[in-house]
Amino acid sequence: MEVLSEVNTVVGYTTYIDLIRPLIDNKQIISSGMTKEVERVESAINVALNGQSCAIVSSGDPGIYAMAGLVFDTCSAKRLHIAPLSDLGVRRQKQGDILYVEIIPGIPALCAGAALLGAPLSHDFAVVSLSDLLTPWEIIEKRLVAAARADFAIVLYNPKSKKRTWQLEKAQQIILKYRDKHTPVGIVVRAMRKRQHVEIISLENLHNADVNMQTTVFVGSSTSRRYLDFMYTPRGYSGKYKIG
Repeated sequence: MEVLSEVNTVVGYTTYIDLIRPLIDNKQIISSGMTKEVERVESAINVALNGQSCAIVSSGDPGIYAMAGLVFDTCSAKRLHIAPLSDLGVRRQKQGDILYVEIIPGIPALCAGAALLGAPLSHDFAVVSLSDLLTPWEIIEKRLVAAARADFAIVLYNPKSKKRTWQLEKAQQIILKYRDKHTPVGIVVRAMRKRQHVEIISLENLHNADVNMQTTVFVGSSTSRRYLDFMYTPRGYSGKYKIG
């Protein structure tokens, strides 16, 4: 809120801009659709290079499957001299040939979804995106196998889209090789937003789940449990202390 109130320009994916539009109506707004991430970052950097403060907005946390990495990637490719905002003491200003950058942490979908489910990530877990638009499926599959074999609870981002329809079922088949078919799986759609939906199913039924790009999937480890309408993964206290 503080950053949005201070910057001159706000850049973001159209859907995310619409979510915060009441907060930024008095700002210069640069928005675009899916697959235009590079152009948005280029636009934001150009604004900053012209001496204006600029914020790029993302959903969740900007450093988790979001825009922060692309900002650094672009600055590196352009060989721009960037520095932490803390070196300057004020928000997003240009001094000489230095661009000052600050990453504002947010609540990622894995944290919001986990809170709605209960505590599925109380022990070690891995996070894998099923989108093969930027990462080859062969690499994604290797990561799924490694996470499943190591018995991590697994969070799946980008499980299905209109064009990517088979990846989730393939991930299910991989995980089923190493995990019981009754393993609890949490399905969270639009966490903490309007039309939020939360349910818990078994791993054997994951391929039938109604999921989309706004869904986060939580596959339990071998110790994960369902209790009533909640899902949790024990940390191991019961093995060391008397509980109950």
